Amino acid sequence: MIPILITGTVVIVILLIFLFFFVIIYQRKMIKNQVELRKLHDEKQTDLLNAVFETQESERKRLAEDLHDSVGQVLSAIKLNLHRLDKIIADKQPLLADTRQLTDECIQEIRNIIHNVLPPVLTDYGLKEALEGLCLKIEQTTSVTVNLKKKLDDVRLKPEIELAFYRIAQELFSNAIKHSDATVINLTITKDAGWLVMEFKDNGKGFDMSDVKHGFGLKNLESRVQLINGEVNVYTKPKNGTITIIRVMI
Repeated sequence: MIPILITGTVVIVILLIFLFFFVIIYQRKMIKNQVELRKLHDEKQTDLLNAVFETQESERKRLAEDLHDSVGQVLSAIKLNLHRLDKIIADKQPLLADTRQLTDECIQEIRNIIHNVLPPVLTDYGLKEALEGLCLKIEQTTSVTVNLKKKLDDVRLKPEIELAFYRIAQELFSNAIKHSDATVINLTITKDAGWLVMEFKDNGKGFDMSDVKHGFGLKNLESRVQLINGEVNVYTKPKNGTITIIRVMI
C-alpha cells in the first residue's frame, strides 16, 4: 500500500512540475508572440505613415509641376498679350493697367505657392539654405520677428531627414502664427556629436498640453519625427510660450 502511495505521490509531483514548466513556457511563448505582434503592428503603422507622407509629397510635386507647366504658362501668355495691347492702344486705359498688375500679382503668388509646396532650394542646396529662405519669407509676410541660429556644416544630410525637418519647421511656424499670437520666434538648428537638433521657441500664449495631447497638429508632428526615428519634446504652459525640440541621430 505504501509503495503505491509513494508512487502516486511521485507521479503527482512530476505532473505538478510538468504543469508548472508548461505554464512558464506557455506564458513566455505568449509574451514573445505579443512582442512580435506589437513589433509587426508598429512596422505596419510606420509603413502606413510612410506611405501617407510619400503620397503627400508626390501630390505636392505634381501640384507644383501642374501650376508651373499649365497655369503659370497661361498667365505668362496673358501678360504678354496685355503688354501687346498696351502698345497697340493709343489711349491708355486704367482697366488695362490694373489687369496687367493683377496678372503680375497672380504670377508671383503662384511662384510663392510652388516654392512653398516644393521648395527648389531644399532640393538644390540643402536644409540650411531652405530654412534661411523660410525664415525670411515668414518675416516678409507676417509681423513676426524670426531669429535663426544655425550650426551646420556644408555636408548634405539624407534627403528624408532634410525634407522631414523642413516640413516640421513649416508646420511649427504655421501653428505659432495661427494659434500662439507670437511676435518673436527663435529657431536653432545644430549638428553635434552625431545628432541633428532643432529647437523652435516662440513667445506666444502657450497652451495646456492636456487640452491638445491628441490634437491633429501634435500627432502629425510626432508621426513625421517617428518616420526618421527621431525624438520630439514639447514644453509649454499657458502664457509662457512654447519650446519644441526635435532630435534625430544622423
